[in-house]
Amino acid sequence: MTRSVVLLGSTGSIGTQSLDVIARNPGGFRVAALAAGGARVDLLARQAAEFRPEAVAVADPAAVPALREALSALGVTAKVLAGPEGVAEAAAWPSDMVLNGITGALGLTSTLAALKAGRTLALANKESLIVGGPLVKRLAGPGQLIPVDSEHSALAQCLWAASPTGHDPSAVRRLIVTASGGPFRGRPRAELTGVTPEQALAHPTWSMGPVITVNSATLVNKGLEVIEAHLLFDIGFDRITVVVHPQSMIHSMVEFTDGSVVAQASPPDMRLPISLALGWPGRVAGAASPVDWTRAHTWTFEPLDDEAFPAVALARHVGEAGGTAPAVYNAANEVCVEAFLAGRLPFPGIVDTVAAVVAEHTVTEAGSVEEVLAADTWARVRARELTGAA
Repeated sequence: MTRSVVLLGSTGSIGTQSLDVIARNPGGFRVAALAAGGARVDLLARQAAEFRPEAVAVADPAAVPALREALSALGVTAKVLAGPEGVAEAAAWPSDMVLNGITGALGLTSTLAALKAGRTLALANKESLIVGGPLVKRLAGPGQLIPVDSEHSALAQCLWAASPTGHDPSAVRRLIVTASGGPFRGRPRAELTGVTPEQALAHPTWSMGPVITVNSATLVNKGLEVIEAHLLFDIGFDRITVVVHPQSMIHSMVEFTDGSVVAQASPPDMRLPISLALGWPGRVAGAASPVDWTRAHTWTFEPLDDEAFPAVALARHVGEAGGTAPAVYNAANEVCVEAFLAGRLPFPGIVDTVAAVVAEHTVTEAGSVEEVLAADTWARVRARELTGAA
């Protein structure tokens, strides 16, 4: 049976790889709607021409005229939806599954719209779960949230393999989230002050967008993943460990109370967790190449240097505080990454400034979207003030 898919963030890294998986499995999937930010209108129009969705949404209303023109030139007659509310409408479009690959906190309203509409949600936009954790958890029914991040996909597979009848948190001793360590692995904090944006964007393993690549260099991304793992699998922060694994072949592990450890291994290729999310609980044949066991491999594991990379410890603090604290952590970081890339902030200043903003924030419950967005806005304003962008 063909599964209909709404793809949010279709022109980004996750989106283009998702469409590659779909294109190679034409009998398995059909694209019902596409949505993107609006910076790459020509690519969005070409995607619409190839996959023929019923609707195309663009978050930037100013991009609508160019999108309409590009769609018309390609003979595409899909309904055009505009603005954040248009993307949210696309998220609720009739389909079997929504894959949310939008970058940043902007994905929250779309995540909520998809869940309210009863769609199965494949979540690559970790920020929406982290920023709006209580809201998302309140709406999501059993089995409605499927992780797309390679680490959380790995954890889900490990838990599923160990207990196919259902995840039992009491059987888990700890979740072990692996991290490549980024381009600055092994460097002490004193050597990080002078690193450049070009160096931070040179990730040793993954090819990603600039924000997530810098987040991987600071390990803020790993901090966000610790919070996400807590929310997805209902495991306490004291039972979630980060281990540095430079080869990025084991994507995460689960240690059980009897002492056994189950790991998920594959070459670093996002098409595998994407395909697993799209086909869940089944698997999409040929989604990615497996480990070549005819070759010798050496895989190493190292403890995380919390002094050089304090982002994970800060994320644990933020996650335990709950409420609006994760939204502040995420929003302040996005502003600080922009400041670093613009040359206004040294590399260690990213997490230091995030910590300063978090320390100033008075945590509230996060009981509504408005409350979460207010905290997000406050954090962005304060971070801009501290980075000289206000």
